[in-house]
Amino acid sequence: MASAADQIEGSEAGKAAWDLSPLLDGEGPEGVESRLQEALAKAKGFAQRHAGRLAELDGEGLRSAMQELAEMHDLVGRAGAYAALRFSTDTADPANGALLQKVQERETEIETTLLFFELEWAALPEQTVERLLSADGLDFCAHHLRRVRRYRDHLLSEPEERIMAEKSVTGAGAWGRLFEELTSAIEVQLPAQGDGEAQGVALDVALSRLASPDREVRRTAAEAVTAALEPGLRTRAFLFNTLLADKATDDRLRRYPGWLSARNLANEVDDESVAALVSAVRRRYELARRWYRLKAGLLGIDRLADYDRMAAVTQDEASFGYGQAREIVLDCYSAFSPKLGEVVASFFDGRWIDAPVRPAKRGGAFCAAAVPSVHPYVLLNYTSRRRDVLTLAHELGHGVHFALAASQGPFHQHTPLTLAETASVFGETLVFGRLLEQDTSPDSRLALLAENIEGAIATVFRQIAMSHFEDLVHTERREQGEISVDRFGELWAQSQTEMLGDSVDVTEGYRCWWSYIPHFIGTPGYVYAYAYGQLLALSVYHRYEQQGQDFVPRYLELLEAGGSRSPEELGEIVDVDLADPGFWDAGLDLLERRLVEAEEAARASGRV
Repeated sequence: MASAADQIEGSEAGKAAWDLSPLLDGEGPEGVESRLQEALAKAKGFAQRHAGRLAELDGEGLRSAMQELAEMHDLVGRAGAYAALRFSTDTADPANGALLQKVQERETEIETTLLFFELEWAALPEQTVERLLSADGLDFCAHHLRRVRRYRDHLLSEPEERIMAEKSVTGAGAWGRLFEELTSAIEVQLPAQGDGEAQGVALDVALSRLASPDREVRRTAAEAVTAALEPGLRTRAFLFNTLLADKATDDRLRRYPGWLSARNLANEVDDESVAALVSAVRRRYELARRWYRLKAGLLGIDRLADYDRMAAVTQDEASFGYGQAREIVLDCYSAFSPKLGEVVASFFDGRWIDAPVRPAKRGGAFCAAAVPSVHPYVLLNYTSRRRDVLTLAHELGHGVHFALAASQGPFHQHTPLTLAETASVFGETLVFGRLLEQDTSPDSRLALLAENIEGAIATVFRQIAMSHFEDLVHTERREQGEISVDRFGELWAQSQTEMLGDSVDVTEGYRCWWSYIPHFIGTPGYVYAYAYGQLLALSVYHRYEQQGQDFVPRYLELLEAGGSRSPEELGEIVDVDLADPGFWDAGLDLLERRLVEAEEAARASGRV
């Protein structure tokens, strides 16, 4: 397979790295400072006029105040997005780290200056709130203001909240930045292949070797990843322990009943519904095991090892240049909706994507909304695999969602995490269908179906297993104290083995692979939202299969609505009932249907 650098050349090379200048009108780092100074001045003036007098506002006064807050959000958001995105492409540059730290410190100063507003709003009597929200012109912020009041039982006094906010910069925020720097610097020493030489590569590049059809390549790549993770394992374990304790303190002070309650509140779901999701998925772990047993047969081995799970099931190892991936993804979105196609084209033409693998670049892929007044940005680590084409489609799904919801403004552009994967999984599914449709080779079709079912397993079952790992470590840290490196490995193996059963052998080296996953560090409790979003998106896509083009306008309405309504109300737009207790099993039934299709394809290939 050609390297990522070989695949992003020629006419595409200049457009494969993003252009951050629109965030600051081309002013660069100096624009960060000027916008933060302007936002701080506005915040101080706002506080002088409104602190202690929020109850005196009428509807027009509330609308004016929220518009002022939106302006400050834009200033801070532009500065923060510029610093964070620049840091993500080169975490080793001290200037990037210093700029990010400056932004975080100034953001905290602005946040503490404005802290009174949400505290006073949450304390208002319900009757006063309803009277104010009934005024005209508040659609751009009404749902946000109702959502703020959901936190009123967990807020502290203003002096306490100020201390919590100011200390966060040198607390959880600092540890999160350190984790990014440590993991971005990991270099994996891959052994030589054939007549080649041993080479040091980024973690993402090494992990991509786990898709190789050659088991020896997979085994040695996994061993090399383990060897690269081990030197910093004690440091990352201490870092994780510190954040686990920090969160326990926050939850205790804020009177949350469990470690996941704060995340659920932010996601606008209750603890019981999330527990129902987790239980429904864990009850059907056998679906994942069923696939892995079939895969062992396809690979000609008795039992998979953990490093075999993403292996190609055929010798077909399709390679896609970046330009080719662009054309496939753009055409799929355009065929579904010309409007979506135009938005996707903007990402490529406007240089909103950073695709190449580089030293010290953050691993993985993401889409950052930035601010509604500019546009989103996508980060990839493109290694030319077919999986990378689907990842591009996935992140552009987030991108079109953010872009279409930008008209909602800063308070309603974002959905809760539970709906955040809807457009991304939908877009990925569109592209998967096109790749399958165009593929006439039996081996290649089998490989594509395998990748699809494995992607679904990874998003639903593996994420719930990781959520269970989080539950284990948060609980043990609170009940037993600091967790040793070995104990982290035991709990990781326990959660993974529960999912895999006897279908996969969890190797000793795999016990330290929890230590590079950023979600555990930066966004505790995040990962279950992947399963939630995947099952929701499959249900939404099923509606599209049933209704065809009649479904498209309602889907666009869903994306354009952003987070302006509750999850249940957003689901109603596309005829999905999130309150139905059987919802999760219905989504899992769709996954089982895909598994059956993969099993039939395996039999048709004559391999089993």
